[in-house]
This record gives sequence, C-alpha cells and structure tokens, in this order.
Amino acid sequence: MYKAIVIGTGPAGLTAAIYLARANLNPLVIEGLQPGGQLTTTTEVENFPGFPEGILGPELMENMRKQATRFGAEFRNGWVESVDFSARPFRLTLEGKVVLEAETVIISTGASARYLGIPGEKENVGRGVSTCATCDGFFFRGKKIIVIGGGDSAMEEASFLTRFASDVTLVHRRDELRASKIMQDRARENPKISWALNRTPLEVAVTETGVKGLQVRNNETGAEELVEADGVFVAIGHTPNTAFLGGQITTDANGYIVVNPGTTETNIPGVFACGDVQDTRYRQAISAAGSGCMAAMDAEKYLEGSMVHDWSETLDK
Repeated sequence: MYKAIVIGTGPAGLTAAIYLARANLNPLVIEGLQPGGQLTTTTEVENFPGFPEGILGPELMENMRKQATRFGAEFRNGWVESVDFSARPFRLTLEGKVVLEAETVIISTGASARYLGIPGEKENVGRGVSTCATCDGFFFRGKKIIVIGGGDSAMEEASFLTRFASDVTLVHRRDELRASKIMQDRARENPKISWALNRTPLEVAVTETGVKGLQVRNNETGAEELVEADGVFVAIGHTPNTAFLGGQITTDANGYIVVNPGTTETNIPGVFACGDVQDTRYRQAISAAGSGCMAAMDAEKYLEGSMVHDWSETLDK
C-alpha cells in the first residue's frame, strides 16, 4: 500500500510528486494516457518563471519528472480505469485490472481541450493551431488570427488576441452567438475583430511553411471559401478528465472537481484535486504547479492527522 498516489503527470501532478517525495512519502505517480499533460504538445513555453529564453514544453515536463524521480517518486505507465473511495485504504484499478491501494490520492488528470475533428486541426497543434490564447498569443504578434467558437470563451480569446494580432476573425457555424451579451458587446466594439458567422469550418488549410487559413462553408449559399490567417485558435471549451471517478467525487455541472475553498480537498477526506481538473478559470502551467504544491502539502497534513475536514459551509452554499 502506498502513502500517496498521484494520478496524472502534468505540471500539477509532477509538482505534487516533487513535494510528496521530498517529504519522504514515496509517492506513486500514474502517468496516464498523455504523460506530461498538454504541455507535451506545446512547442515553446515562454511564461513559466525561471526560463527567460523560454523552454520547450516536453523538455519542461521531462525536467519536472526527473526532479520528482531524484527525490524518490515512483512512476508507473498506464491509466486508472476506476476508483473505489468508499472505504480505506482507497483502491485504484488500472488497465489490465491491476489494483493499487493508497492512504491518500491526488487527482491531477487535467482537462482536455475540445476539438472540431476537422482535417489539419490536431496534427498542426503547436504549428499554427492552438487552444490557448494566453499560452500562444505572443507568437502571433502582427499576424492574422482566426478564433473558432461562439461562446464566452471564444469572445474572451478573440479580445485577448487583439493585443498581438493585426486582426482577428471570429468564425462560428451559426448566425447567432451563445456568448453572454456583455461579452458579445465587448467583442463587437473591438475594431480589430471581424466576423464570419454562419460558416462551418471544414479544414485547417496549411502550406509547407505553416497555417494559411481555414476552409469554411457558407451555410446560406453552400459555397466554400478560404478565410486567410496565420493562426487558428479553437475556443469551443474543455472537458475535465473525471469520467473514471464514477461520480464518487463532487463535480460542478461541467464535470470539474469541486474543492473546499482555500484547499485542494474534495468531498472525500484523503482525496485531493489540483490543476486543470478543478480549475475553471486560470488553466495555466504555473497555476497548476502551484495547486500541485498545495495538494501535496494538504495530503501530508492529512496523513499527519492535522487537517480538519469541514465541508458543511461549502455544501450549504
């Protein structure tokens, strides 16, 4: 049986592993379907403190993994199919029906960006296609950008990207937007944002040098056209990776884990959550790493018996 098991190896999970290992808790880290998390699909990370010249996403994740290993963290390849938090010790079933037991569990399985599923999209992530304006907007300074989506997140991404782009075209498959009125108004008042509504995205168009635009279909006429751009940002939301929990952990309406404010505690004492799986607002590598530190310290206090778990106020709200 393990003192602590960490599920997931993005910035949150690896930071938790570092802190747990340095506390001599010898954590086991389950690497998941995408070891290293979303940063392994990112080319250059320029906003992680300590790297003034930037660092490649996969290199940053590998460095964090080595650091955790150095202090005694154990890594296991694979993914968790199901969990049983109804009794102690907690039981985790991996693929292949391997069952592991732990006194504490840290969930850091992240959230997966939603994609359209069109040609040229996923294969060009990090090469002109992105799902994170805050992460990658700087790379498109002075260039033309397309943002796909019709909700608040798309309006926010489009407005943010106008800080860098020469112009931003917002593409949406309907002629009406789902975004709140205030977000729509802000976007429509921005002179750098133009609109290609009632257009269905068909394919991300690329050349040997990179993205050249988005092939769309005009839903009124049926005609196809190319909306030219140097970058395409897909802003249709994220899906938290919580299905394997089987409803045992309290989540919000969108599936994000709810934690006790000011901590990383879930509704089950001894189970903690950190990173994008519980973060509906920031979704940055540095904020994920910070919450990973918090989760490790919360788990350590729980094991010491010094953490008081009181959800009464949170659940009453």
